[in-house]
Amino acid sequence: MRLHVADHPLVAHKLTVLRDERTASPTFRLLVDELVTLLAYEATREVRTEPTVIQTPVTQTTGIKLADPRPLVVPILRAGLGMLEGMTRLLPTAEVGFLGMQRDEETLEAITYANRLPDDLAGRQCFLLDPMLATGATLVAAIDFLFARGARDVTAVCLLAAPEGLKVLEDAVGDRGDVKVVVASVDERLNENAYIVPGLGDAGDRLYGVV
Repeated sequence: MRLHVADHPLVAHKLTVLRDERTASPTFRLLVDELVTLLAYEATREVRTEPTVIQTPVTQTTGIKLADPRPLVVPILRAGLGMLEGMTRLLPTAEVGFLGMQRDEETLEAITYANRLPDDLAGRQCFLLDPMLATGATLVAAIDFLFARGARDVTAVCLLAAPEGLKVLEDAVGDRGDVKVVVASVDERLNENAYIVPGLGDAGDRLYGVV
């Protein structure tokens, strides 16, 4: 497993505003969208391309385009939906799948309640979107789900990660595939309720309100 922490002043600035409890949902959603676009730039550095011949107004030249099969972007419901537009802004031709997962607040285990994914993901580059990598249980379950369908190249894009969750993920992935994690920050720790500290609270609730 590889970890990339985005080191950029705009990332740090937007993350600071996201952390502030006074930031209202509309502003929070806008900042998540902007921050994910910055993270997506880092996450797609290794996206597969192939040469293509085009005609410019001056002459013919060879450029590059995204290779087939197209990348697959998979937001983990519900909080991952708030990251989708920021990611597809840079990958407009990507296909989009969905995984519905939630954490059991007693066992902290991830429960899969819905999925909308191709049956065969062999050869596909997959980008998982989930704001918080806390205990690691949800992301491990999501990656296992993709691996079971043949994926071996998975990049997880998260706003924040906890050291404990990163360790769980690294141990779970092993050498089964090429997994990369792109985050805006690795925070200090998890608290007794498995929330990231200092964190930003419950990302889903802050994006969409408490339901």
